[in-house]
Amino acid sequence: MAASGLFPADFQIALKGLVAVHHSIYARVPPQGIYFEALVENALRATRRPFTPIEAAARNQPTHDLLVLDTRLSLKTETGYGTHPTQINITKLCTTEREPWEPNVLLPRVMEHLSRYDLILMLRAIWTLPIVRYQLVEIPVELLGRMRAARLEPVGKRTGRQSLGADVLGNGGEPLFHVHFDGSDGKCQIRNLGIANCELLTTWDISVPV
Repeated sequence: MAASGLFPADFQIALKGLVAVHHSIYARVPPQGIYFEALVENALRATRRPFTPIEAAARNQPTHDLLVLDTRLSLKTETGYGTHPTQINITKLCTTEREPWEPNVLLPRVMEHLSRYDLILMLRAIWTLPIVRYQLVEIPVELLGRMRAARLEPVGKRTGRQSLGADVLGNGGEPLFHVHFDGSDGKCQIRNLGIANCELLTTWDISVPV
């Protein structure tokens, strides 16, 4: 699977340096949310040609996080202590809390959300203290789009609005990931997405105080 070309070696070096600066201030707190977005934007501005259009989206809007040239980027992080080295989880792909809470409504809503992105870039942290191993991963939007054919079924024992979930399968019938619609907060989550099905751009280690 070919990388996008937006994140070449000089960008990766710049981002690693900025993550190290972040840790010099927040020793045991990986960059998340708007902090990661700011680091990616700064690394892009430092390594792209002058006058390359780079535009940050408005905060708290259900759209791309950065627009680089004509490429819409969604930026995600997975940095908790339980992060698995080879299985990706996205705790909030999007929120679909509106009714009706039915598969034939929920899946098109997520597909519409995915249509707002061209690339998803994720920073992951695997904790083996005193080392934090970082992974920078490009997640193909078209891979997540395979959920359009998922057969959602009720899961869990929650009373009231019940959660829905399904395994999303590849062309050979192999499980690619699990999609989960949480009945309590309306979030669409991605679970157990194999990193082998994505583009692992780079890994590096940072030592943090114990």
